Amino acid sequence: MFNIPISYDQPVFRPPSEGRSFLIQVTLGCSNNLCTYCDMYRSKKYQVRELKTILSEIDQSSEYFQGMGINPKKIFLCDGDALGAPMNILIPVLEKINEKFPKIDRIGIYATAQNILEKTDEELSLLSSLKLNMAYLGMESGSDKVLHMIVKGNTQADMINASLKVKRNGFKLSTIAMLGLGGKKHSADHIQETIKVISETSPEYFSFLTTMALPNTPYKRMVDRKMIEMLTTKELFFEMREIIKGINPKLNEIVFRANHISNQYPIGGVLPQDSGEIVQALTSWMEQIPEGEYPPMPESM
Repeated sequence: MFNIPISYDQPVFRPPSEGRSFLIQVTLGCSNNLCTYCDMYRSKKYQVRELKTILSEIDQSSEYFQGMGINPKKIFLCDGDALGAPMNILIPVLEKINEKFPKIDRIGIYATAQNILEKTDEELSLLSSLKLNMAYLGMESGSDKVLHMIVKGNTQADMINASLKVKRNGFKLSTIAMLGLGGKKHSADHIQETIKVISETSPEYFSFLTTMALPNTPYKRMVDRKMIEMLTTKELFFEMREIIKGINPKLNEIVFRANHISNQYPIGGVLPQDSGEIVQALTSWMEQIPEGEYPPMPESM
């Protein structure tokens, strides 16, 4: 959005809801970087950036925004799982942000179950008190079978424990699941176990991405070798419908969105109050989709 005086280490990604946020790179790449379906950070080696560089960029950006008469309302910390950075990096970065951007509403961050679990309750609570209070968790699936297959590095229990931990320490949680990730073989398990995790953890926000067999990924090679059978468009909608139908939030209402570029049709609502309407719309769409049709596969995401 802004031509700010920062030279980003490309590529840079952020969630759709952070489209108007000021992006600050705290880490580069992804600490796991093994997920078979993902090509986002394969060109980068994971590292935590030097603190003095990050602080300098915040100072320069603050001067730029002031000169433009702009007050950013949201900041997003990149790259893939910046929450994995140590506290002696995160705390001074957040303090500098609060100093230079006192009117900021919130700070968001990608998080993995692993780096949530590695931080103590006290550490997470301190981070949220400094306005780092929106965590995006790429859960992908609630199924241990699927998580193992894609080399996610976490189990269902990890996802549940991390989600509840980050919520109770002042964060709002946005959880992402991937339609079709388990292929036809694991579709039923993917549906049922994802329902279980989302119901138990009740993230404030929940969204879907559609799985793509992207070129040069292990997932694509598994598809080419017939080790994974991709879902048709109708089957992808079936997964979405059944998951939405089954979710019974235990803690709070859930704002649901399926508006990522990978999703063919945007849809959303609040669960459970809008579940029936969403299920009805998905059923109507399914009835109009020809059997055997597959969604278009982009060259990259």
